[in-house]
Amino acid sequence: MPERVRVLVVAASLDILGGQAVQAERMIRHLQNEPSVQVAFLPINPRLPGILRKLQSIKYVRTVTTSILYILNLLREVRKYDVIHVFSAAYLSFLIAPTPAILVSKLYGKKILLNYHSGEAEDHLQRWPRSTKSMMGLVDKVVVPSEYLLRVFAKFGIDTIVIFNLIDLDQFEFRQRTNLRPLFLSNRNLEAHYGVDCILRAFAHIQKNIPDAVLTVVGDGSQRNALENLANELHLQPHATFTGRVEHAEITRQYSASDIYLNASKIDNQPLSILEAFACGLPVVTTDAGGIPDIVTDENTGFLVPVGDHEALASRALKLLEDQSIATKMTELARLECTRHTWPVVGPQWLDLYHSVTKK
Repeated sequence: MPERVRVLVVAASLDILGGQAVQAERMIRHLQNEPSVQVAFLPINPRLPGILRKLQSIKYVRTVTTSILYILNLLREVRKYDVIHVFSAAYLSFLIAPTPAILVSKLYGKKILLNYHSGEAEDHLQRWPRSTKSMMGLVDKVVVPSEYLLRVFAKFGIDTIVIFNLIDLDQFEFRQRTNLRPLFLSNRNLEAHYGVDCILRAFAHIQKNIPDAVLTVVGDGSQRNALENLANELHLQPHATFTGRVEHAEITRQYSASDIYLNASKIDNQPLSILEAFACGLPVVTTDAGGIPDIVTDENTGFLVPVGDHEALASRALKLLEDQSIATKMTELARLECTRHTWPVVGPQWLDLYHSVTKK
């Protein structure tokens, strides 16, 4: 039996609720059951010990202290592993998290996989070409979760490997909605590029047609106050509710309580929330931003509308309610799409990659 490959996953912990943290947690859980690898996790957002943790509640001090502890952890832990699997976002986050991990891994002569997830990749590579391309030149492989990002990176002469995001179907209850109710769900961080303002405007149009329609907005972020003010301006209360942050372990309840999933991203890659909606039997109406058309086929696994078109978003949502047979077919096909993102498909690709890079 070949020697086990020691893999260190470097990513955000679930203290930062988002797709990368969820993806890292799922991967580690599965890798722990694989006999050919030994896996460990190093968070980019470590908690300071004891009384020092209070420093992480102070805005700028938090960044400095967390970064120092993160780099010290890298220096201590990276040397123990064969492959360093680094999750990556864009812009400043790329400098703060992946860059130190790449440099320390290179210092110790380790194999490095950069797992880039951001839908903002094209703008990032255009605006920050030196810092990104120089770092990517140091890694052994750049891995992306969508054909969309493969195409983006190819424009800049960067070779990538596509391995899809992972979803555990047994964590989500698929429910065929034979009688769709006007209960809508949005589950994205409240940041400008996720277009939740477009969902609110679409819902205002839906409400004119269906006064008892309900929208639940799950998530938190820098745009929350602005979005709540917009909801007030559009007179959506009390039918539009902002829940704030919902822990990932609890999100299945929100999917279960809803009947139609709305997404209005302006920039995106391969949203886990759409895959989760698929897994729960929620028909999806979404904009066609970035890599979304790679997982949502219009009038097949969901409805696609142009970015920023809240009227089209509302119209397609109303179409589902008018002809509910559409949703039945759509959700069955969407459930099949999910199978491409399960561990029996995705896992062997990661295992092959870990073993192949160590042989070079």
